[in-house]
Amino acid sequence: MTHSEAPAFADFLPGLELSRALYEEAVRPLLDAEYPGLRYAAARIGAGSEVLGFDTARSADHEWGPRLELFLDPADVAAHGEDLRRLFAERLPKEVRGWPTHFSGTGDPHDLVGLMARTEGPVAHRVGVHDLGAWLTERLGGNVAADPPTVRDWLAMPQQRLAEVTGGAVFHDAPGELSAARRRLVWYPEQVWRYLLACQWLRISQEEAFVGRCAEVGDELGSAVVAARLVRDLMRLALLLERRYPPYAKWLGSAFARLELAESLTPALRGALAATDYPTRERHLCDAYEALGAAQNATGLADPRDPARRTYHDRPFLVLHAERFAFALADTVTEPELRRLPLTGAVDQWADSTDLLAQHGALRGALAGLAAAG
Repeated sequence: MTHSEAPAFADFLPGLELSRALYEEAVRPLLDAEYPGLRYAAARIGAGSEVLGFDTARSADHEWGPRLELFLDPADVAAHGEDLRRLFAERLPKEVRGWPTHFSGTGDPHDLVGLMARTEGPVAHRVGVHDLGAWLTERLGGNVAADPPTVRDWLAMPQQRLAEVTGGAVFHDAPGELSAARRRLVWYPEQVWRYLLACQWLRISQEEAFVGRCAEVGDELGSAVVAARLVRDLMRLALLLERRYPPYAKWLGSAFARLELAESLTPALRGALAATDYPTRERHLCDAYEALGAAQNATGLADPRDPARRTYHDRPFLVLHAERFAFALADTVTEPELRRLPLTGAVDQWADSTDLLAQHGALRGALAGLAAAG
């Protein structure tokens, strides 16, 4: 059965609501009955569109359904982990709110194997039983529940992973360690934030004149490509300004649309993307530059800079000269390790490989070293 043929088992529910129902109606009663006194946290965090609140009925065709993460003390994981997984396989209901709790080996709860297993055999559930420290280390490269992230750690942690750990919902947390870790990661320390904003402004500075230069030599396609890159960087800058972790490409526009800045910026960004000639493209980009420059000034993080468009040195291209904002912010960075770094930023600002960022836990040492070296 293909994804496009996957049947609808029930009316769509947001995944976080479905996961809460799985916990409250199925998992918690089993734990209360069989493991009274067990201290644990129950949450739906990690990978999945529902964790960021972007799931729709389309999400139900793959790796979506009643899912839950349980976090126990390492000793309890060693003592009870396999028994708990077996308990859930044997005694979880075959469905919650009309959606199957059984996932096939492919992770799709809607293929033929999953359908057959609804009526017989154990449940191939997605209730994970984890040691919190190990789980965080696999995703972020370190156990931030035990040790506050260093500057290197912050620069090496992919923003999508930070969004996954701090998003979603916690349904129960008796130990309190998960909630404490999420509070610790909810946003960058102010010095790191200032540094990342400076780096993002510098990215914009590096290419803002190329929109006109490409067009000047007759390369309208190249001009449009550079403009699209700038639109992406401006969207990510807006998210940073409003203290939101920019997600990966699929959800960048959805996350941007939730910002206060989106209403004023969206017409300019759409106009830049839709433009078929350089003057129109440039005008819309400059509208966006000016709005974001004013928003940066309004934060009070650095001495304000005039956000008006201007020519690029002696060339006739209109730009912001975004490096002015970058250097003003960099001047406010007082943390010694950050001051030693060039304005290259966090891993997401200099790497764009899905495989690299997704495998972050295994590559922590290399990424942290590169982040620190700039």
